[in-house]
Amino acid sequence: MDFDLQRVDFSGLPGWQDDNPLPLLAALKRCRNHVTTVKPHRTGSLGVSSADLMPAYEAAATVDIRTEDAARAFFEEHFAPFKIVRRDGKPGFVTAFYEPEVLVSATPDETFRFPFYRRPDDLIDVDDTNRPDGLDPYFAFGRLKDGVIGEYPDRKAIEQGFLAGRGLEIAYAKSKVDVFFAHVQGAARLVFPDGSMKRITYAAKTGHYFSATGKLLIERGKIDAASVSMQSIRQWLDDHPNETDEVLWHNRSFIFFREAEVDDTGLGPVAAAKVALEPGRSLAVDRLIHTFGVPFFISSDSLTSIDSGRPFRRLMLALDTGSAIVGPARGDLFTGSGDEAGRLAGGVRNDADFFIFVPKAAAARYDHG
Repeated sequence: MDFDLQRVDFSGLPGWQDDNPLPLLAALKRCRNHVTTVKPHRTGSLGVSSADLMPAYEAAATVDIRTEDAARAFFEEHFAPFKIVRRDGKPGFVTAFYEPEVLVSATPDETFRFPFYRRPDDLIDVDDTNRPDGLDPYFAFGRLKDGVIGEYPDRKAIEQGFLAGRGLEIAYAKSKVDVFFAHVQGAARLVFPDGSMKRITYAAKTGHYFSATGKLLIERGKIDAASVSMQSIRQWLDDHPNETDEVLWHNRSFIFFREAEVDDTGLGPVAAAKVALEPGRSLAVDRLIHTFGVPFFISSDSLTSIDSGRPFRRLMLALDTGSAIVGPARGDLFTGSGDEAGRLAGGVRNDADFFIFVPKAAAARYDHG
């Protein structure tokens, strides 16, 4: 491993006594339900398993905790914190994501013209068992045509009509920029004219490499690197409609969605861990290293935009992952759903300290003094 775990006391967690981890108890219960009724989460290379977490899951499901102090005491009873220390000396790093709300229509018209698509029948999963010679090893999806697997058409081809007429449209938005940012986030709440709501979540993608629009605009001198955010990118796209297609098509990756009901408007979408995200308390991590359902305390002196100017100090639960989330101390914070959550998420690019909460029964495996 290219990192070490350094045992710390709870008193050594900056801001621990001021945090309120109460919302995480409900999320632990949802993890327990998935692990016991569906299947355990895959164990990351660090080795903390769903079985290790089960005593905390069971306790969360049986105890009645209603105060911040009692919630902190719960985590102090069941977990031991370790600081993740990268051997290259670099700090951890956090970004943030959210669930957009997009006004849509079930049918297209002159205003609502830009579709969200379901997964096409000719898009297949690709791995080492069926990958043809010449197909980039990065591609996890491909197109099956006449018995032959090849590269799937990209964003430009799809937006120019490749999928038209196949009945794959879920709903239609007013703006292709709205659709694009739902692709970036991997989920959205769709709000229909009658006020009804539907949720869409990631189902598959074309397989092409993701290319960051903000990075492109910075390289072209269109946006200042010091102030780049989701909001500044959106503003630039809104201000330059004649250049929008060319800029967005630079990101060849295209996302397909599946539909889901909004069972609880207070919770986020069901993400990679197959449980609903807890707004403001869910973290996307590198699942090759970490296991879903593990708590992480995140501390960032420079991230002050989320907690009213105060440094970010929060206990989070690992419930998602992402292609850009790579490394032991790399995380993506879920800020919630809607425009305000988007505002909070938009500018987060901050160094941070990561403290992983290891279940006490497993802590001895990682405690090297």
